[in-house]
Amino acid sequence: MFLSHYVPPSGYGGFSSLYFRSAQGKVAELRLELNSGGKKDKNHSAKKIALKKIVANMTMSNNDMVALFPDIVGCMHIPSLEIKKMCFLFLVNYARMKPEVALKALPTLEEDMNDSNPLVRALALRTMSYIHVREFVESTVPPTKKLLRDSDPYVRKTAAFCVAKLYDHDRHLVESSDLIDRLNSMLRDDNPTVVASALASLMDIWERSDAIKLTIDYGNASKMVQILPDCSEWGQTYILEALMSYVPQETSEALLLAERISPRLSHSNSAVVLTCIRVILYLMNYIADQKQISALCRKLSPPLVTLLAKGPEVQYLALRNALLILQRRPEVLRNDIRVFFCKYNDPIYVKVTKLELIFMLANEKNIEEVLTELREYATEIDVHFVRKSVRAIGKLAIKIEPAARRCINTLLELVATKVTYIVQEATVVIRNIFRKYPNQYESIIGTLCENLDSLDEPEAKAAMIWVIGQYASRIENSDVLLEDFLYSFADEPVEVQLALLTATVKLFIQRPTKGQELVPKVLKWATEDTDNPDLRDRGYMYWRLLSSDMATAKSVVMGEKPPITAESEKLDPATLEEMCLNVGTLATVYLKPVQQVFRSARPRKLTDSPALQKHTLPTANGLDGQKSLSTFGLGNQPTVRPGQSNGNLAAAVDAADEFFAGVGSQRMANMGINTGDDGFGGSPSVGKGEMQYVVNQNAPEQVYQPVSASGSNGDLLMM
Repeated sequence: MFLSHYVPPSGYGGFSSLYFRSAQGKVAELRLELNSGGKKDKNHSAKKIALKKIVANMTMSNNDMVALFPDIVGCMHIPSLEIKKMCFLFLVNYARMKPEVALKALPTLEEDMNDSNPLVRALALRTMSYIHVREFVESTVPPTKKLLRDSDPYVRKTAAFCVAKLYDHDRHLVESSDLIDRLNSMLRDDNPTVVASALASLMDIWERSDAIKLTIDYGNASKMVQILPDCSEWGQTYILEALMSYVPQETSEALLLAERISPRLSHSNSAVVLTCIRVILYLMNYIADQKQISALCRKLSPPLVTLLAKGPEVQYLALRNALLILQRRPEVLRNDIRVFFCKYNDPIYVKVTKLELIFMLANEKNIEEVLTELREYATEIDVHFVRKSVRAIGKLAIKIEPAARRCINTLLELVATKVTYIVQEATVVIRNIFRKYPNQYESIIGTLCENLDSLDEPEAKAAMIWVIGQYASRIENSDVLLEDFLYSFADEPVEVQLALLTATVKLFIQRPTKGQELVPKVLKWATEDTDNPDLRDRGYMYWRLLSSDMATAKSVVMGEKPPITAESEKLDPATLEEMCLNVGTLATVYLKPVQQVFRSARPRKLTDSPALQKHTLPTANGLDGQKSLSTFGLGNQPTVRPGQSNGNLAAAVDAADEFFAGVGSQRMANMGINTGDDGFGGSPSVGKGEMQYVVNQNAPEQVYQPVSASGSNGDLLMM
């Protein structure tokens, strides 16, 4: 029972030593080592070794070293910088757990702040500012005031950072003292590093405070730019960050400042480069001369391209920022598309981002080169990247109209490979091409129909079903194709069920003879046999449309669709304007507003001034979110008439289609779809005309009808 306190003789092997050692035994052993050495050990070698073991146990394992606190405090008086560093690290780590013991170290820290060695003074002050204990925070203020005027610049720099740390601990304590005023006075310091540190501290305090306003005039901004070359890369980043708070009052000021900081674009550090790009983009908003803006944009391209030679993480950051910059300033990187072509060893996240940039930079001049590159990407091993490449080809057909035929031919070549995921992705993008260019490329429908068996993903199925429904009058066996999909209606995802419902109604509107048997079945499934409210609501809507007025149903279901574009990934103007003020930050990786990434972050906005070029801002064309009703399909939509028959269908079928199109309303009434009193279909089990279809065998549902004014048409949506 005394084994846990047994210390084996030094002659025992390492195995027996480990066997008898426990957590308590380890602490006791380290305490023994820490207190060993005596007067003979003049260099305190034994203590250094013991302290290294303690720090290692504290930081790299779960061993609790807090029991050694009194012994560590006893070592703090030793005049060795190496020992002090380790003791102070221990103090910072455990001070909040044992504040009463930590207070014993306070006199030692205060004494060290008067040490002749500036490294010791700075170390003691930094340690005190890290400890979030009330007594330590209050005791840090007087020495900080003193050391802000220290003769050594390293100590002054450390003291400047300590003010921001104190503000984080207790903002009221700092605001009630004159520490912020002292920081402001440090901006006139002779040492560039001290000035940069004071700026960084002031910026940090400004970020955390609503009551403090940071204003920089042209004189201060000019002095900051003057000392940029003499600062370290960290100092340059701090100064460039601070310049974002400078608001030019004249165009000439903004232009001169942008020219003076542009040499930082060639810096080897990526943080300096990206921060410099951010400041130049910010200053461009205050420059009136478009030629000068174009010249600055040309200067931004080489540094972004240079960043692509660094590691994949920095590459990714540069690429995400390039996506943002191109939306605001398209002339940047306009002629540099080749540098974004993917390499075989690029990580997938870099490849996908490069693909987005290739799409943004593609135009009529380089489309051949781009299509050749994308064609190669579509044969790679990575399925995710292949899908993205195929989708990019389809989006290019929508973006560049003169190149649409070449893009479609490339897609058909890929479909011919019979690779399942390529066929499915191509089907999805061809659906969008049909929407962009109606009645132009229908000759490729036959090729799509040959690959129906390859479709097993919901999005691809829904796309193919849309094509069949939209062009039912052109596809001779459209009813057979739809019926094949309808066999598994109940087992399909909602996305496919919605597409089947709409396609069946389109088939009936265009070719009533072919669709008259399918429509009642699908409407019955959609309104009775489903639990999905979207599907059920759409079923009821079609039900009422078909039973009331066939011409109206045709204009609604077959009407013109909103114009489709390939620019769906573009940020809205307000977000774009804000994001350009945050280039190089984590928010640009997500391309989300800063407050969505960092909840406590202060949102940045362009400050008004006489030099601000408001007419060039992204938000200048109107408030964010204002769009015409026609964009959402709410305007008056002209009816699109289906194309005429190709002549290869039987004349009798054509005649029957015309006949049923004319008397469709009567026939739909005979189907008993609208015989109930509530307008959403009663439950007739026997039709009243020749066609006796059972559409709803259950009791009519209770439908909430809002009280409508006299003269109203009774619709649920009033326009």
